[in-house]
Amino acid sequence: MVTLRPVLPADIDALYEICLVTGDAGADASALYTDPRLLGQIYAAPYAVLEPAHTLVAEDAEGVAGYLVGTHDTAAFAARLEREWWPALRQRYADAEGMSAADRDCIAAIMRPEPPPADLAATYPAHIHMNLLPRLRGQGIGTALLQQWLDEARRAGVPGVHLGASTRNTGGVAFWTRSGFVPQRSIGTATWFSMAL
Repeated sequence: MVTLRPVLPADIDALYEICLVTGDAGADASALYTDPRLLGQIYAAPYAVLEPAHTLVAEDAEGVAGYLVGTHDTAAFAARLEREWWPALRQRYADAEGMSAADRDCIAAIMRPEPPPADLAATYPAHIHMNLLPRLRGQGIGTALLQQWLDEARRAGVPGVHLGASTRNTGGVAFWTRSGFVPQRSIGTATWFSMAL
């Protein structure tokens, strides 16, 4: 049995782990990173810490095995990251000597975050990230997480949501398309999707 629930502080280590082991276009990225928490510092933990009301986890008998994190207001969240999240990480990762190429890519994103396409963020101001361990995939858990998050966003009056997915993550791209997200454009290695609420 899988339970969907709001994130708790005790779940954050699991979010870091899930982010890493799904971080290579849905596959395990552990071998790519010198620092196993780096990917989660960008795509998982800040949401759980700064916006826990908009973070859901999926838990089975073995523990937390999936999450959906997001924000209703991308611009406000980016400003909060600048005030409360990035400064300590920029100090921590000021010296990337000896770190892997994947680490250095993440550090560059921490030092100089790339905003989403401005028109997407303006029209669809919310954004999300979702990852599931393989043991939860193919059971409708992702759909249930997404529906719960979208229902709450609609109740809050959010007009739309966007997300970026790796073009290499064919399963993820198929999921978002099947779930009603509309592909808007591809930039580099990411396909950007949107959904009006």
